Amino acid sequence: MKIVLAYSGGLDTSVVLAWLKQNYDAEIIAFCADIGQGEELEGLKDKALRTGAAKCIIEDLREEFARDFIFPMFQAGAIYEGQYFLGTSIARPLIAKRMVEIARAESAEAIAHGATGKGNDQVRFELTAAAMAPELRVIAPWRAEKFRKQFPGRAEMIAFANENKIPVEASVSKPYSMDRNLLHISFESGMLEDPWFDASGPEARDMYKLSVSPEDAPDEPEYVELAFENGNCVGVACQNYASAARTADSAAPSRLTPLQVMQTLNKLGGKHGVGRVDIVENRFVGMKGRGVYETPGGAILHFAHRQMETLTMDREVMQLRDSLIPKYSSLVYNGFWFSPEREALQALVTESQRNVTGVVKLKLYKGNIIVAGRQSPKSLYDPQIATMEGESAEKYDQSDATGFIRLNALRLKVRAVRKSLTKK
Repeated sequence: MKIVLAYSGGLDTSVVLAWLKQNYDAEIIAFCADIGQGEELEGLKDKALRTGAAKCIIEDLREEFARDFIFPMFQAGAIYEGQYFLGTSIARPLIAKRMVEIARAESAEAIAHGATGKGNDQVRFELTAAAMAPELRVIAPWRAEKFRKQFPGRAEMIAFANENKIPVEASVSKPYSMDRNLLHISFESGMLEDPWFDASGPEARDMYKLSVSPEDAPDEPEYVELAFENGNCVGVACQNYASAARTADSAAPSRLTPLQVMQTLNKLGGKHGVGRVDIVENRFVGMKGRGVYETPGGAILHFAHRQMETLTMDREVMQLRDSLIPKYSSLVYNGFWFSPEREALQALVTESQRNVTGVVKLKLYKGNIIVAGRQSPKSLYDPQIATMEGESAEKYDQSDATGFIRLNALRLKVRAVRKSLTKK
C-alpha cells in the first residue's frame, strides 16, 4: 500500500507521518507544495525521510498558486465575514489537486492529511479529492479514535516528537500552530484560544513573521502604484514621500508576474505593518474559532483592486458582483473551489473584470492603506458630468431630477396615504 501525505514539516504532519508509518503497512510518500513557505522548506526533505517517509516530493507551485488561485479569488473581491482574506482556504485545493495527481502517478491507494476533525482543512482536502479522484481513499488520523487517545492535545504531540527526535518549532511555551504561504500566515490554538488575549500586545510580539507592528512601522509614509489589466495586478512601483507627485503622463509601473506582484506587495505591506487581522470566525463544521492572520500583500491588493473597480465598473455590474461575494467567499472557505457553482460564479466575475484596467496609487502608513489617486483609460468617471462648477445641459440637465424623484417617490406617497387612512 502507498499513501501520499500532505506534509509541511510542522508538528501535526510530522507526528502524523510517524504515526502512519507505525500503524499502517504502507509506503509513505510525503508531498510538500512550495506555495511560499520560505525558509520553512529548508531541510524538509531530509526531515521527512528521517521521520519515516519512503520518498519526499517538494514542488514549486508558487506561480500557479498566485496566477490560478489567488488572482481569480481577488478578482471576485472575496473576503470571508468581512475580514479574512482566505489565505489558508485558497491554498488547500491546489495542494489537494497536486496530491491526487501524485497519487495516480505513484499508483497510491490513498492520500492522507494532518487536519483535525474540528477544523475546515479536512473538508477542503477531501472535497477536492472527491471532485478529482473519487476512487482514492482518504486517511484522516485526527478522526481516528486510536490517534486521539494517543494524542489528546498538542502537549502529547510535542512529547512524541521529542521522544522520536523529530524537530518541530512548536513547544510548550509556544503551542500555537502556524500555516504560511504566499498570501498569508495564520496562527491559531494555544494562547489564541482565549478571545480576550491581546494578539497585538507584547506577549505575542515574537509570533509575527511577515510584518512589523504598526507602532514600529516607519514614521514616514510610502507610496505604491499598482497597475491593473482586466482586474489583475500586472505591475507595482514604489515611491518615497518626497517623490510621490507622479503625473498622469508618467511611465506606468514595470510589469511583473503574479508571483512577483505578491512577493513585492508582501515586503511593502510587512514593512508598514499592513494586513494584520484578528477574527473569531464561523467554521464550516459549526463552531466558532479564533484566528490571527498576517496578509500584508493581500490586504494591499484587495484594497487597490476595489479602488480600480470604483472608477471603471458599471454600477449594476458592481452591485451584482458584490451581492455574490458572501457566496463566493463561503465556497472558498468551505472547500468548494472545484465545484460547478464556483466555476459558474468565476465566469461572471471574469466578465465583470473586462474593463478593470488602470493604475491605483496608495499611501502606506503605520498599518493603514490610504488611496492617493486612480486613473484609467476605461474610466467611467466624467468630470464634466460630476462637476459642481457650472453645468452642461447636454450631458446632465438637473431639471430632469424632478421627474426622477417624483416617480421614485410615488409608491412612498401611496403608502403614506394608506397608513394615514388606516389610523383614522
